[in-house]
Amino acid sequence: MFRRFLHAKLRDIRITGTFLHYEGSITLDEEYLERSGILPHEEVQVLNLENGARFTTYVIRGARGSGAVELNGPAAHLAQVGDRVMVLSYVLLAEDEIPFHQPTIVRVNPEA
Repeated sequence: MFRRFLHAKLRDIRITGTFLHYEGSITLDEEYLERSGILPHEEVQVLNLENGARFTTYVIRGARGSGAVELNGPAAHLAQVGDRVMVLSYVLLAEDEIPFHQPTIVRVNPEA
């Protein structure tokens, strides 16, 4: 049996752009991906601290050092530039892996 656990969380980030006319996804600065271990095209859950919206999408790699946190496609309706969000990824673990699992929590900008 496998159970689903938090793998990584990016917190203290703000939406930097919204682009409705796009396939759909969230663009994240490549540095954020490396620090968290989240991969391009990985499914993530986005939580908007301003309006309570929670939605699932996939990640697109943004330019390194850009600070990009951009919602594309229909998700662009769920946040505004400047909204504080968290991005979470999950992992399936076997029973014997659970005691050793530690999620990665990345505080990008604690003042955000």
